Amino acid sequence: MTDLNRIYSAHRLGYNKKGEQDPRSVFQRDFDRIIFSSPFRRLQNKTQVFPLPGSVFVHNRLTHSLEVASVGRSLGTLAGGHIAEQYAADLSPESIEFYKYSLSSVIAAASLCHDIGNPAFGHSGEDAIASYFAAHESTLKSQFSDAEWNDFIHFEGNANAIRVMTHQQNGKTSSGFDLTVSTLAAIAKYPCESGGKIKGGPIHRKKFGFFQGETSNFREIAEKTSMIRESEYPLIYKRHPFVWLVEAADDICYNIIDLEDAHRLHIVEHNECRALLVSLLDNLGSDMEKLDRNLSNIDNRNEKISFLRAITINALVMRATEIYKRDFEKILSGDYNKSLFDTIGDECPAIGQIINVSVRYIYNHRSVVEIENAGYNVMSELLSQMIPPVLASKTAITNAQKKAAKLIPEQFRYENGSNYQKVMGVLDFVSGMTDNYATDLYKKIKGIDIGMSI
Repeated sequence: MTDLNRIYSAHRLGYNKKGEQDPRSVFQRDFDRIIFSSPFRRLQNKTQVFPLPGSVFVHNRLTHSLEVASVGRSLGTLAGGHIAEQYAADLSPESIEFYKYSLSSVIAAASLCHDIGNPAFGHSGEDAIASYFAAHESTLKSQFSDAEWNDFIHFEGNANAIRVMTHQQNGKTSSGFDLTVSTLAAIAKYPCESGGKIKGGPIHRKKFGFFQGETSNFREIAEKTSMIRESEYPLIYKRHPFVWLVEAADDICYNIIDLEDAHRLHIVEHNECRALLVSLLDNLGSDMEKLDRNLSNIDNRNEKISFLRAITINALVMRATEIYKRDFEKILSGDYNKSLFDTIGDECPAIGQIINVSVRYIYNHRSVVEIENAGYNVMSELLSQMIPPVLASKTAITNAQKKAAKLIPEQFRYENGSNYQKVMGVLDFVSGMTDNYATDLYKKIKGIDIGMSI
């Protein structure tokens, strides 16, 4: 069995000052570093599902991430307590302390930044980036290695999260956030390079988790946390055991809270929303008589759904923890191939019903489709303005391209780097934009809105 004493580490990528006086643990500091970072703050203006802003408050990436972190902390506390007790004979005193008191901080921190690599406009932003390169394959592909090209045509927010948190930009003094390898390992849902991605394949290879530029960083993360290497070429690892808890926190939140948002916007009718959540609680073995009594004491429809959302999330946390405990040794060995939420779904038909309603009425709602299409066009145009200038030779670059290149801030310019580094710099800039910033820049470039910006 994998050594539980070696799957976590306080080692940081980059800055590792010894003898630092701080009342917080190193893992609590990870959480705080993320909270106070600019990329995290920018999540407040990145779409979760519904367009922002609106007259009715719905979730954005920031509020979603905060809620996932809250759920993740609960999962980490419950799982850590179990590991400390059940495997006490195999653990050092230091490890017992970690699982009892610090695993919750690792899971909370990883949950907090699980979406930090997502570009503006969510998945349509990812699609726009990937599609730009696919559409320009005949003119661009020859300038990159096959592995580098794969990064572009399969651009992935999960891989970009590792880059955001570990990459040292021009003019910056540190490597990303200088987080512990434990937190970084916990967000790596797809611990393989782009060449290891298999659509419809095993859970750890459905997408990819790090770009070519971050390969050495990811090797260090994997080595320090004893991740199981599956392949060297392409580089593929099994998931770290903590990933399942972060993933469960995210799955629980968005499946339940997207439904609540749709109810507030009158996209899903009250009785249908209520019936779906009540049915799920029944599947999970809740006390239905007590539930009915509590609901009868609430008059406001939104409050009824909020109440159901709260107790549903709690019930899902408890069930996910039970499954994690039950299947922990398979998870630890890398032989588990299903998310905790999907495992719950196998036992609870109501989850399938919620997913079907979400796909039909929420994710394909006109307002959602409109913002996805708009975002796709905005991101595509920004790339078409910025990629050609950074790849143009000094003798062939046009005056218009020189002007376009000046739109890229200095920290994202790698004028003496490889073509791959130059393009990744543009992607760092564009993917880090908020929905509003990307839209405003698009309008100015297209001449729709001309004026001075400060």
